[in-house]
Amino acid sequence: MARRFLKTLKKRLASNILPYILSAAIGVLYCTLRVKFIGAGIPEAFHKKKEGVIFVFWHSMMIPAVFVYRGDGIHVLVSRHGDGELIGRVVKPYRCHTVRGSSSRGGMEALKELVRLARKNRDIAITPDGPRGPAEQVKPGVAQLAKLTGRPVIPGAYSASWIKRLKTWDRFRIPMPFSRLVYVIGEPLYFQKDEDIETFRLRVEEALKEVTRRADDYFNS
Repeated sequence: MARRFLKTLKKRLASNILPYILSAAIGVLYCTLRVKFIGAGIPEAFHKKKEGVIFVFWHSMMIPAVFVYRGDGIHVLVSRHGDGELIGRVVKPYRCHTVRGSSSRGGMEALKELVRLARKNRDIAITPDGPRGPAEQVKPGVAQLAKLTGRPVIPGAYSASWIKRLKTWDRFRIPMPFSRLVYVIGEPLYFQKDEDIETFRLRVEEALKEVTRRADDYFNS
């Protein structure tokens, strides 16, 4: 009985307290960073016109995406697994709402909700290689969403002068406190009438790889 109680208590503490700790830690981390934006005017132009966009970034680059967003509110696609619930609670204080679903679970329902939100000019954020990889390989969902809504897909990536990479499937990046951080935003991509899903998927993948190279080269040049 005592062991079951301790297990339940530990689970509740992890689900109710841990998100607040992580959310606060992200805020404190941001205050220590010197952040430079490249291409910030691209999403700003859409925000001024009250037009929604689809932001994409690799799963390994989720942390800065939380605090570099400058719009009125964004809907982030997260998985229906436990990590998705945790992410949803962590990002909530940063004007981030969540849509639950992934390619393996609840994908169709999530796509329908994202289409509805995009058609209302809400901003969408997707990690197209998540939630479980393969790393830095775009899945077709982004292309389907762009085709159904006509919304632009805007790629983003970051690097930092001092960065920690975890031993996870995506080599998750964590910028270290007091480091310099650059966030690169690429040109918007639109689904063309003569395109198929695979062609656009590859365009998005190449665009993400390009902004990733630009971000990494910023500190290697």
